[in-house]
Amino acid sequence: MGVLSNKIQRDQLRPGDHIYSWRHAYLYAHHGIYVGEGKVIHFTRGAGQEIGTGTVLDRIIFSSSPSHSPDNPCPKCGDQSSLDGVMSSCIDCFLSGGDLYLFEYGVNVAFFIAKARGGTCTHAPSDPQQDVLHRAFFLLQNGFGSYDIFKNNCEDFAIYCKTGLLVYTSISVLRSGQASSFLAAARSGQASSFLAAARSGQAASFLAAASAVVSSPLRFLTTSFTGLGAVSCGVYCVSRLVSDIGIRRDVIKIPVERLAALLGRDEAEVGQRLPLKWSRRINLRA
Repeated sequence: MGVLSNKIQRDQLRPGDHIYSWRHAYLYAHHGIYVGEGKVIHFTRGAGQEIGTGTVLDRIIFSSSPSHSPDNPCPKCGDQSSLDGVMSSCIDCFLSGGDLYLFEYGVNVAFFIAKARGGTCTHAPSDPQQDVLHRAFFLLQNGFGSYDIFKNNCEDFAIYCKTGLLVYTSISVLRSGQASSFLAAARSGQASSFLAAARSGQAASFLAAASAVVSSPLRFLTTSFTGLGAVSCGVYCVSRLVSDIGIRRDVIKIPVERLAALLGRDEAEVGQRLPLKWSRRINLRA
């Protein structure tokens, strides 16, 4: 465990751990909560439902699904090829042949920035193990809403189980580390032309950050490709940091028993029905 890698061995796992495994040559990671006895609760799109974003990201979303085919089901999990949403799988099906990594919580700002890839750590602290497991098993029975690669994905699910925190803004609910840097940088008007050429969320975040620099006053600080690269890297790191759920101000802590009802309403209705103590914590300027 460290800045270079979060890779761990299976004998290091503890119930309540947030784990992930990289897919497709490190383009995308699939996340879940280890609940003990070799089982992982995770959130995924079902087989045959991979197409949904209308972008090249559709080519890699299928990596979240269990790898066994209906003709060769897992002896431990059975046939899960037609399932979607929150499911429980054995760790072999979850890893799908990949390595095992541990998502880190409560890291300091310097460490967070040093981890160049999104979706590997957060500044937010983890809740106690019993709370994490309670949320995971509750959502296994009640669901976590509709899967969305940008707004409600496997990393969002795992982070909620660990922290009970949701991001609430006028744009979306639930933003993961993998998607947040892309979404923050993509506010630039020129981002779309770069994103069309990107083949992963991480590549898109770098390209969008560069476009943000080009379309902002920061471009006057760059007189070379080296300078442009340095400023783009700075914009990318800052975008990731301010979008982290442990840094943002527009974050609310919601009991899991209320989550299913809140996910079924539109954002305006949710905002009207939030208790006063939660509403005071929402800052839409973040």
